[in-house]
Amino acid sequence: MPDNLGELEQLVMLALLRLGEDAYGIPVQQELARVARRRATFATVYSTLQRLESKGFVKSRIGDPTPERGGRRMTGRDRTLISVVVAALVVAAAWFLVLAPQRHGA
Repeated sequence: MPDNLGELEQLVMLALLRLGEDAYGIPVQQELARVARRRATFATVYSTLQRLESKGFVKSRIGDPTPERGGRRMTGRDRTLISVVVAALVVAAAWFLVLAPQRHGA
């Protein structure tokens, strides 16, 4: 598992941890705007989630449809749920506590 995370990847990881199990793109985007005061398009959020998954930090699975709009999203697709991989918590903790301060000259 790589130990390097970009700034947006860090913020998305924190948003996922705040949102808990089975988060998905829209709440992650809203959490970024609310807490980090950072606007990100849906495409940016989803591509970041895909990068985090390819690095082994998160896992995704197709969940049940949301109850809104007749039980389906407007695209007719089920939502993709994201869970933080437990091992990623160790790497993320190391990043936030050790590597990030060194990277920023602290």
